[in-house]
Amino acid sequence: MVQPNSAKQSVNLKLAYHYLMTHFFTLCLIPFIAFTLLQFSVIKYQDFQILYLHLRHNLVSVLVSCAVLVFGLTAYFMTRPRSVYLVDYACYRPPDNLRVESSKFMNHSRLIGDFDDSSLEFQRKILERSGLGEETYLPEAMHQVPPQPSMAAAREEAEQVMFGALDNLFGATGVTAKDIGVLVVNCSLFNPTPSLSAMIVNRYKLRGNIKSFNLGGMGCSAGLIAIDLAKDMLQLHRNTYALVVSTENITQNWYFGNKKSMLIPNCLFRVGAAAVLLSNRSSDKRRSKYKILHVVRTHKGSDDTAFRCVYQEQDDRGKIGVTLSKDLMAIAGKALKTNITTLGPLVLPVSEQLLFLVTLVGRKLGNRNIKAYIPDFKLAFQHFCIHAGGRAVIEELEKNLRLEPVHVEASRMTLHRFGNTSSSSIWYELAYIEAKGRMRKGHRVWQIGFGSGFKCNSAVWEALRNVKPDPNNPWLDCIHRYPLHYSTH
Repeated sequence: MVQPNSAKQSVNLKLAYHYLMTHFFTLCLIPFIAFTLLQFSVIKYQDFQILYLHLRHNLVSVLVSCAVLVFGLTAYFMTRPRSVYLVDYACYRPPDNLRVESSKFMNHSRLIGDFDDSSLEFQRKILERSGLGEETYLPEAMHQVPPQPSMAAAREEAEQVMFGALDNLFGATGVTAKDIGVLVVNCSLFNPTPSLSAMIVNRYKLRGNIKSFNLGGMGCSAGLIAIDLAKDMLQLHRNTYALVVSTENITQNWYFGNKKSMLIPNCLFRVGAAAVLLSNRSSDKRRSKYKILHVVRTHKGSDDTAFRCVYQEQDDRGKIGVTLSKDLMAIAGKALKTNITTLGPLVLPVSEQLLFLVTLVGRKLGNRNIKAYIPDFKLAFQHFCIHAGGRAVIEELEKNLRLEPVHVEASRMTLHRFGNTSSSSIWYELAYIEAKGRMRKGHRVWQIGFGSGFKCNSAVWEALRNVKPDPNNPWLDCIHRYPLHYSTH
């Protein structure tokens, strides 16, 4: 048994190690600075006169050096990546009449008549273990008996959630539609003609030369792909705004069959959308909430098993749905491992990178007794927004990343209150953190998304100020009830 004093000493040693590694270069500079100051203290006035005469007689060299310096600085400032700021964002909160309790969900499923007893019992068990609460939302068409999943109803759902989020965003920021230079919309399963991006252009009368993109079929991680695309576009186009809208459409994608692997999405996915306003204007820094630091994307589509683990298809009765493979969690784990291998060197302190490198080299040299070191990402981030794809996803990342319950609280509570809102879930989670008053200037946020293909994407943001919740924050009416404390088993 480890003695308390020994454990305390171990913690103190680890803290001392991290402090030493973090400030290593600063500590090394102290003797150099002291030596430089000592040398300056013995310089006499005559020495400056000699230096002046030397430069005076080498005027051409001085001018050439100055010209090279000016050219180099100009080239640097012209070609360096532009900072991209998150001015604000808005999450759609559906009206109360669209709420669906578990009992209503099950009663509705029975009345539809498409599910046999085995499928109904399976859905009941999934709901019990899902982590969803009693206040999530389904679209209007799915509240009717029988459901009315028409194209018109799907368009109505898309307009309701997208325009609802955008109205709040435009109202909060004061940005006019004509200021938007880039528009990126992502929705995986609903891609009508004209596109969803065209619907937004038409509704808000966006300008004719706008750079618009519509991303489809890219799963729940597409929100971060959209952010990455918008960020890249803001590197090309100066002094403008980029608008990102992330959503998923349920109306036309409800599964009415009895294949159990295709019934799970029915139990997890719910109505939601988020609209994000990005800017590359330096004048917007003061009023912006966050600055984007990194986006890291991982695609495992070259592997057949990963490619098919989230797969839209027809069952043997011709009913269309999305199949979730039993290998999904294992594939997600491998994708996450690849993703953080790239992300780690960008965000982790030197102390963690050295520990990881030493254990990796030791294992590569054949010493398999050395346990693989899992970096402590809590040293790099204060907040984690893990895609609320399901209870198992959140628990698996909490375990593998060695996080504390508070670090996954936003994800768990978002799943409970709003369900799996697909690519927009990470923004409901960020809104939860803000509503709790936890976001402080300099804090870093790690958003993690998983999606079909199979993909794992990460985005890292830095808070530019102490962020207070907006009046339209979707949590304000219920934040006093959260966090809920319930068993994770």
